[in-house]
Amino acid sequence: MAAATAAAALLLAGPASAAGPAGASAQQSAAGSTTVTPAGHEYAAKLSGDATFTAGSVTVTCTVSEASGGIPAAPDNHDDAGPVESAVSAPTYDSCTTSLPGVEASVTTSGDWTVSMQHGDPSTAGLTMPPGGFVLKTSGLAECTVTAAPDGAATATGDWANGSPSTLTFEAAEVPVKVEGGFGCPTSATTSEFGAVYEITDTTDAGADVAVGS
Repeated sequence: MAAATAAAALLLAGPASAAGPAGASAQQSAAGSTTVTPAGHEYAAKLSGDATFTAGSVTVTCTVSEASGGIPAAPDNHDDAGPVESAVSAPTYDSCTTSLPGVEASVTTSGDWTVSMQHGDPSTAGLTMPPGGFVLKTSGLAECTVTAAPDGAATATGDWANGSPSTLTFEAAEVPVKVEGGFGCPTSATTSEFGAVYEITDTTDAGADVAVGS
C-alpha cells in the first residue's frame, strides 16, 4: 500500500535480501486474498515517535519522516492470491541524531519505491527500496557513509493494523547495508535494523480510513 534505514541506514526496507518480522516470510509463502480500500484514494504516511536505524554499535534516531502514495483503482486494489502492490514516494528522514558524541547524521533517499500490502493475521506491508535508494552520512568525529540495498532492491516488512488512523509498524526489520569510512565507522556491518511506527491517513477523504482486508 502504499505508500510508507553509523550510521544508520539502516533503514527500510527486500524481498530477496532482507528479513522482516518473525513469521512474515511464512505468511507470504501462503498468501491469501488482499483488498486495500478505499480504491483509488491517495494517502499519507507520517512517523509516530522515532525511527531508529542500527548498524553495529551505532544507532541513528530520526524524529521526522513521511511519505505518500496511492491505492490502486479497482479492480487493481484486489489480488485473489497475494499482495496488492503500488508505488510510494521515497520516504524522507529529518532531524536525525546519532548515539556517538560529536557525530551528526543526515539521510538521503532516491529512486522508485514500492509497497506491497498483504492481508493476514497480522496483515503486513513490505516497503521495497531500489538499489542504493537510502544513504546515510555522518559527519564530525566519524565520517561514514551507509548505503542500504547496495547490491539490489531490498524490502523491509512491517505489521499493518487497521484503525483511525491505520498504523504500519517496523520492528527490527533487517536491511543489507554497505558501510564506508574511517575511524568510528562500523565498516564490518553488513545489515542494519530499522524500527518505526507510521500512521497512515487518507488524503482524498479525511473521513475515510485506509484499510487492508481480504
